Amino acid sequence: MTQATETAAPATLIGSEQPLCAAYDVALLDLDGVCFAGQARVPHAADNVNAARKAGMRLSFVTNNASRAPQTVVDKLAANDITAEASEVFSAAMDAAAMLTEHIEPGSTVLVVGGDGVRQALLDEGFQVTSSAQDEPVAVVQGWDPAVDWALLSEGVYAINAGALHVATNLDATLPTERGFALGNGSLVAAVVHASGKEPLAGGKPFPGIYMRALKRAGGTRPLAVGDRLNTDHVGARAAGIPGLHVLTGVSDARDVICAPATERPSFLHTDLRGLTEPHPEPVRVELDGQVWWRVGNRSARVLGSGLELQDAGAVSCPDGSAVRIDLDSYRALAVAAWDWADAQVRRGEAAVLDLPKIEVIEP
Repeated sequence: MTQATETAAPATLIGSEQPLCAAYDVALLDLDGVCFAGQARVPHAADNVNAARKAGMRLSFVTNNASRAPQTVVDKLAANDITAEASEVFSAAMDAAAMLTEHIEPGSTVLVVGGDGVRQALLDEGFQVTSSAQDEPVAVVQGWDPAVDWALLSEGVYAINAGALHVATNLDATLPTERGFALGNGSLVAAVVHASGKEPLAGGKPFPGIYMRALKRAGGTRPLAVGDRLNTDHVGARAAGIPGLHVLTGVSDARDVICAPATERPSFLHTDLRGLTEPHPEPVRVELDGQVWWRVGNRSARVLGSGLELQDAGAVSCPDGSAVRIDLDSYRALAVAAWDWADAQVRRGEAAVLDLPKIEVIEP
């Protein structure tokens, strides 16, 4: 039996001998699906966010939700037993307002197609705000709010057609709710674009600017992004060159992570925010009797045909359609094995598609 090992490439999972709250000096935390889940609490969120702060980690709560003013976010976090200050909140509305300072004069009039979060962000940057195109605004900032209706959307179109710059706080097509996915800001932006024929400037995730502006505000030199959505939180973090911790308490599930393209991959995986206060084992490539396995902790995985295999449990499959239940290090090993294989397939110009069942990661 022959065996050789090497550490994982930087484009995949990485390890940390220290808890992440010690290895990194600022956490850029998403809110819904990470710190709370709608009106529900997220297990282990409060204890571990507060513990990370106590350990000396700076916190910035970075959200695509443009409807909430910073103090409203603080109150929501407090209701979930998470300590925060208004100065630690950075929203997509604040990102859009900061972007706008690069395009129009201070004190300019801006039409708000949104709610209090957008209005406050613009006022804080020194702009005048209005809800009427008759005030001849030089820009329109559009952010999601439940009060946005046909009349307000139309005011935005009138202003844009008269020459106003259109800025969207984010382009999320959907908004997760307790009943499922509802219309997000991106869907309402699309309606305005359809009527005006003009594409907006866009802030928020998945663009890297929101992370860079939040980091500048928070301070720190070793940031870590924390999120649940691959196509927003982790695309933005990777584009900004910031390592990401993915948690399974929100939108993207374990199968999504294992099948993620390179642009969406986080650097660390955990079921929840305990990942902030724990070390993470280093993935190691192992050649065993001519076969390539990836080992994380005491678990090893490889790609076998169009599926995945765990060394101690066999093929990852479930013919009856139910979920396969695995532990945390098995999940990590499966992810790094799948990513390594997919990258090789892409380099060869071949399809990188795996046939996987739904996967449930058992809490540690």
